[in-house]
Amino acid sequence: MTILELRGVEASYGQGRVLQGVDLSMQQGECVALLGRNGMGKTTTIRTIMGQLPLLAGSISRFGDSRSHRPSHDIAASGIGLVPEGRQIFSNLSVQENLTAFHRPDQTGQAGWGAESVLALFPRLAERLDHAGSNLSGGEQQMLAIGRALMTNPRLLILDEATEGLAPIIRQQIWQCLAEIRKSGQSILVVDKNIRDLAVIADRFLILEKGQVVWQGEPQTLLDDKAIQHRYLGV
Repeated sequence: MTILELRGVEASYGQGRVLQGVDLSMQQGECVALLGRNGMGKTTTIRTIMGQLPLLAGSISRFGDSRSHRPSHDIAASGIGLVPEGRQIFSNLSVQENLTAFHRPDQTGQAGWGAESVLALFPRLAERLDHAGSNLSGGEQQMLAIGRALMTNPRLLILDEATEGLAPIIRQQIWQCLAEIRKSGQSILVVDKNIRDLAVIADRFLILEKGQVVWQGEPQTLLDDKAIQHRYLGV
């Protein structure tokens, strides 16, 4: 089942057009990684999917609903959980309050994600339930941002810059948790720069260059092709 499909999507900030015809599709249970240098349209793609930027051209279908002009809250309520760039947790609320505020029952009628399962995934948060978001480390805030998105029991989890700015040991903990989430069958769209870590969880890689998908394929293919990495990722 196709849960997300972008066809010829164009979007801009004011007069500056960023997306120049993005095509992307995802199947239920799939994990897709969106790659590219800074400024190539990765975050803009996510914001357009979430309805935070207007669709100038093309179409977006989310879980079979292809209405063009939907408010962000309606898109989120349809089953998309977003972990935004910069985390954006509620700094004045405790860990417990951040999680509770976002809880939504699983739409399939199954047990789904709740505070207990999220805290089992992120034991560090269980030790800091009464701590305000502002008093958490960067890594703990990222764990909370992921846990908060899971509390909505999303049909699609989107992570923008999943491990940016984190210490190496914390990054590895985040990747291990994402691997566990992936094993549960969760559909995931993830933006990150760490292609070797992404290769462990992703089914496919897509590379954006100047607002267009210029390459897509299996993770191992990209890992083996240093020329493609150098051309589009600068590594």
